Amino acid sequence: MTGLCGWLGPAGQDSNPNVLLGKMMAPLGSAEPAQNLSSTNYALGAYSPFGLASCHEAEGLLAAIDGRVNWDDAELARLAQERSPATALHAAYRRWGKDCLTHLHGPFAMAILEPTSGMVLLAIDRLGIQRLCFAPHASGLVFGSTCDSVTAHPAIGRHISAQGIFNFLYHHMVPAPGTIYAGVEKLLPAQYLLHRNGQQERGFYWAADWLVPHAPNFDQSRQTLKQLLRDSVGSTLDQHNTGAFLSGGTDSSTIAGILTEVSGKPAETFSIGFEADGFDEMEYARIAVKQFGTHPHEYYVTPDDVVAAIPLIAAAYDEPFGNASAVPTYFCALKAKEAGIDAMLAGDGGDEIFGGNTRYATQKVFEAYGYIPALLRHGLIEPLAARLPRVPPLGKVASYVRQARVPLPDRLETYNFLHSVALDTIFTPNFLSEVDPELPLTIMREVYSRTRSDSTLNRMLHLDWKQTLADNDLRKVNRMCELAGIEVRYPLLDERLVAFAARLPVNYKVKGQKLRWFFKEALSDFLPHEIIHKSKHGFGLPFGLWMQRHAPLHELAHESLRAFRARNIVRPEYLDELMRLHQAGHASYYGVMIWVIMMLEQWLQVKA
Repeated sequence: MTGLCGWLGPAGQDSNPNVLLGKMMAPLGSAEPAQNLSSTNYALGAYSPFGLASCHEAEGLLAAIDGRVNWDDAELARLAQERSPATALHAAYRRWGKDCLTHLHGPFAMAILEPTSGMVLLAIDRLGIQRLCFAPHASGLVFGSTCDSVTAHPAIGRHISAQGIFNFLYHHMVPAPGTIYAGVEKLLPAQYLLHRNGQQERGFYWAADWLVPHAPNFDQSRQTLKQLLRDSVGSTLDQHNTGAFLSGGTDSSTIAGILTEVSGKPAETFSIGFEADGFDEMEYARIAVKQFGTHPHEYYVTPDDVVAAIPLIAAAYDEPFGNASAVPTYFCALKAKEAGIDAMLAGDGGDEIFGGNTRYATQKVFEAYGYIPALLRHGLIEPLAARLPRVPPLGKVASYVRQARVPLPDRLETYNFLHSVALDTIFTPNFLSEVDPELPLTIMREVYSRTRSDSTLNRMLHLDWKQTLADNDLRKVNRMCELAGIEVRYPLLDERLVAFAARLPVNYKVKGQKLRWFFKEALSDFLPHEIIHKSKHGFGLPFGLWMQRHAPLHELAHESLRAFRARNIVRPEYLDELMRLHQAGHASYYGVMIWVIMMLEQWLQVKA
């Protein structure tokens, strides 16, 4: 792991500050922090196996920062280079106070402590590439880059939250600001927390500018995009041996091609395949290899690999994590490490900034329903749709009307497993009495409505920056790369690219039903035709199919669900029905929920 941690307030009567800080640092990868600042009433530590974390103390002010940060101020950039990034952060805070955050760029997590005034300032980067957890208590504040660091402090402890479990089963991860632990929260992207003498101020130091200043010139925009891609990939290169994930999708192929171009040599690319119909995309990765002349490395994940990796991956996360593509991500990073690669470039973010997720086009169709006059909708269409039999094609009409009536962003969760049947048929009464079933949607609504744009597409993009990226994909890739012992960088999340994409007209992102229209048109002379026009796929794992055929995988899933029954969270009959439906021929669909519950149980066995 990598990150920082610390506290302000008493460590506890029986706690040695240095020993306690060591316990909090251990989940970050080292009980001996790279730098360690502690006293009776405060502590601050930072560690990074990649040399990206530092601490600094002067004039009663402590600063720590982790990440590949850069400054927009030449003096601070020089100070960071010559002394340390934390020294530059210390100087910036002395100059601007919390407004220093607007001068910080790139992925980072930071903390500033001023013990004499009882002040702590925490913040993370604009896209949430890094993370920070925190927990206020009666005597102060505890914080850390992982929940495990925070809960190691005796004032906090490890108390599993029923709401956190519900949120996980709803989203297959625990979305910020909540965590799996009671009393522990996470910062949102571009959010800061200012804690002073028990009082807290939370705010956002940055928000995307979605305003389109004028109709862009396509050719000029195309050249701008290409130059930004070169600049963003080029800025990730240093003395490290750098490779790239290559799934064969639009984003990873773009990064692999640009990396070869700007480095002046064939990029080392790493691709994962599956011996399973409908899941293997190695042919597209090979098309990109041929197009750009990369040096390819391929590995086919097997069911035995999955069985071996499940306990390891479940335990690697500080909260339960249910994205099954963590498995191929881990093996891809591991093969890169074995090949001598120090840092990997990942293509995450392209869909969420340029408009590439299928739901963007789907929701456009549903939004069209709102343009029908209300009198016609309420007086004729909806009463008629309610009486239609649920058989093709009439059933599709009725389904369209039902879904179109649900406002965004709630409509995005129409197909959620927890909306498929009544919650009291899934969960036990005792568990349901402890949770707010609306909270996952409440979190979504807050982010969606906070977007500085009236466009439903831009609002969906902003929501995905927070949940699909910060809460899910980036957590997946970051942790799996750390587990493999390798650093990861995200060229498509370069702030210059993000700002450029945000200010594109919405019809440059989704034109009609064409996803990522501008990006694909702009790179039509660069990317292979087959990759530009391939259907959206993703980095899925054929778990549901393999579970039917591979006895050890089926046994691991079965034993996990059997152990989970005793936790009195989900009704035993629901678990039985999941297994029955999976075996009855709906392997991929029901395999998703089986995987999520299995990974929760595997995590609880280690962490609870």
